[in-house]
Amino acid sequence: MPAVSLPHRSLRHRPWPALALLVAAGAAALLSPGARAHGPTRQKVVESVTINAPAATVWALVRPFDALQAWHPAVESSRATQGNEPGSVRTVRLKGGGELEETLETWDDAQMKYSYRLKAGGAALPVTNYSATLRVSADGERCQVEWRGAFYRGYPNNDPPPDQNDEAAVRAVTGVYRAGLDQLRKQVEGR
Repeated sequence: MPAVSLPHRSLRHRPWPALALLVAAGAAALLSPGARAHGPTRQKVVESVTINAPAATVWALVRPFDALQAWHPAVESSRATQGNEPGSVRTVRLKGGGELEETLETWDDAQMKYSYRLKAGGAALPVTNYSATLRVSADGERCQVEWRGAFYRGYPNNDPPPDQNDEAAVRAVTGVYRAGLDQLRKQVEGR
């Protein structure tokens, strides 16, 4: 069958058939199963606690990157390769098993905060691409400690198992933060 050629002018004067084909192709692509599928969305958790103690007192307890075991009830030990220097790698051994490796991204003594990123340990925490910041802020004679994190669920594909979905990731990170902050308050306030 010979190819049919349309004069260039006919398309210029009648763009609707070409436009209709383009719209139909776009709609088909949007309605296809592959277009509806998407990966995980970034999750965030922010937890805080008010402590009846000066900020400097609380910061002195939490400021060493390698002293997580001094105030978090789930941590057996934590060691850092370079102390509070950015790039330092902290190995956190959990009570009952499990280990995490975290890299110190920033550390600011004047602002009483540091940020870190999870390098390894997904089996201990059902998250990926996790980063967090711990900050102590003065509030008169009291202070506020805020722990905030952002991450993706442990299972990066669609239809994650229940123990690696968004809800499980948020629940796990929230539990870590709450346990640590509640213990920190009790420890500092003597309750």
